[in-house]
Amino acid sequence: MSLLFPLGLLALAALVVPVLIHLARRHHYAPLDFAALRWLRAKAQPRQRIRFDEWPLLLVRLLLLTVLALLLAQPLLHGTATPTAPWVVVTPGLTPPSVDDGSEGRWLAPGFPSLEQPTPTGPQPLASLLRELDQAMPAGAALTVYVPDPVPGLDGERARLSRPVDWRSVRHPLPTTAAAAVAPQLRVAGTAADAQTQRVLEALQRAWNGQSLPAVLSGDEVPAMGQVGVWLGGTALPATWQTWVQNGGSVLVTAAAAAPGAGAPVLRDASGTVVVTRHALGRGQVLRFGQGLSPVTMPILREADFPRRLLDQLQPTPAPQVALAATQQPLTGAAAPAAQPQDLSIWLIALVVLLFALERWMATSARRRSPA
Repeated sequence: MSLLFPLGLLALAALVVPVLIHLARRHHYAPLDFAALRWLRAKAQPRQRIRFDEWPLLLVRLLLLTVLALLLAQPLLHGTATPTAPWVVVTPGLTPPSVDDGSEGRWLAPGFPSLEQPTPTGPQPLASLLRELDQAMPAGAALTVYVPDPVPGLDGERARLSRPVDWRSVRHPLPTTAAAAVAPQLRVAGTAADAQTQRVLEALQRAWNGQSLPAVLSGDEVPAMGQVGVWLGGTALPATWQTWVQNGGSVLVTAAAAAPGAGAPVLRDASGTVVVTRHALGRGQVLRFGQGLSPVTMPILREADFPRRLLDQLQPTPAPQVALAATQQPLTGAAAPAAQPQDLSIWLIALVVLLFALERWMATSARRRSPA
C-alpha cells in the first residue's frame, strides 16, 4: 500500500476529540449523607481512576476518525490482480465487428471510447494511438486491431508495442485528399545574372516543374508566398526582403551576399566541401551558396540529383502517413505497461458511511437515553 497524500494522516490528531468528550461526559455521583453514618470515623477517599463510559461507542468514533484520515491520505493498493479481458479495437470509419461477451470493444480514437458510442470523426493519429493504447491496457490482455487498407495516420515510424497484435486489415479506400504541393517558382532579384548563373537557375526551374524562369523582380518587389526568392546582389538582403523571409519565405543567395547569423551546412559535395548553408531568419530561411553558380566552381551542379536535394531543403518531404496495412503490423519489444494500483477510496467511503450509521445508532439508542 502507498499513499498519494501522506500529510492527510495528520488528521489522526483529531482522535483526541472523542476521548476528551467521553472524559467530560462521565457520570458524576453526588454524595448523600446519612444520619447514622456521621458517627463513623472518616476514612481517606480512594484515588479516582480514569474510567471511560460506553467504551464501545468510543471505539467506533475513534475508528471512524481513523478511516477518515486514511481517506484523506488517498491510499493505493499495489500488486492486485487486474482484469485481462481481450480488447477489440476498431479504426473509425470501419463497420464494428461483433464482440464476444467478456471482451472490451473500443474505437481507436482519443480516449478509446466504447464501440457503443457514436463513431469518432476527423483524422486520427493511428500509430500514436496504438502506442498509447498498449500502455493503457492491462499487461497480458490480448489485443485485436481492425485497420483500413491502406492505413492512414502514420508518423513515419512503425509502431512497437509490448504485446503481439492480431492485425486485421479491411479493404477501405481513403477519402480524396488535397493535391500534393507543387514545386515552387524561382523569382530572381538584385543585380543582373550573368549567362552562367542564368543557365543554372533556368535548369533548376525546369528540373522542378518543367517551366521556364519567370521575369526578374523589379525595385523593392518581393516574391509571393510559396515562391522562392533568389537574391543576386552582393549586399545583405533589403529590409523588404528580410521582412518577407521572417514571415516564412525562403531565399537563395550567392556567395557574395551576406547572410544573417551563423549558417548550418545542409549540402556537401562528394569531397565533403560545404556547398549550401542554412541561415534562420524569423519563420523563414536563407540558403547561401558557398561558391559561384558555375559547374566549374561547384561540380555538384552537374549531378543529376542536385535539383531534388536542393528542393528537399526548400520543401522538406513530410514523413509518409499512409501505407499498406500488411507493412504496418506493430512490432513487439516495447516495455510492458506498469501495473496500475487499485484505488481504495470507494471502499473507504463505504466504510465511513457504515461506521457513521453505526455510531449514530449507538449514540441515540434507547439504552443510552434511559436514566442511569
